[in-house]
Amino acid sequence: MSAKKLYYNKLLLKSNNKPKTTWNIVKTISNNKDTINNISTMNIKNKISSNPQAIANACNTYFSSVAENLLIKNFLGKNIINNKDAISYLHQNFRQSFSMMKLRNTTTYEIEKRIHSLKCKNSYGRDEISSRILKASTPYVSSPITYIFKKILSTGIFPDRLKFSEVMPLYKEGDKTEFSNYRPISLLTSFSKIIEKIIH
Repeated sequence: MSAKKLYYNKLLLKSNNKPKTTWNIVKTISNNKDTINNISTMNIKNKISSNPQAIANACNTYFSSVAENLLIKNFLGKNIINNKDAISYLHQNFRQSFSMMKLRNTTTYEIEKRIHSLKCKNSYGRDEISSRILKASTPYVSSPITYIFKKILSTGIFPDRLKFSEVMPLYKEGDKTEFSNYRPISLLTSFSKIIEKIIH
């Protein structure tokens, strides 16, 4: 027992993010693991359903409407509610033109630096390539990635495949059949994270 205590104390002392480390220790001790829930039944329009397709569609509808409702709530009275077109909204509210934005090119060194700055995780997005695998294969893929990212920066076209994310419902607390007791987590592809950092 004292060896464990000493181990956890060392972890806390070395940590740059003490609250996160503390929570990880608590989860380890209490055996609570963050897992993506396999939802077997949900309450859809006051009826319990076990149909996976119906649950997925209802979950998608719920989480999509949450974002829209927040948008309406935050911009209430600002003429955005009836305006579904984002471009029209921007033209209405930003009449002054902006100067052209120019992105500088990237290098293989910068790509490798960005890859190594990613957290080493086994989770992955739609491309099914985790940051752990990407880091391990950096010497072999950094040149082709550099070429692709240079094309993105020079053309200003962000590939559609990098825009996708896997959205998973993560259980918080309460009745497991209610959508309001879940929060969505979005798993992006590692490649989109890298190009976003470079553009930033």
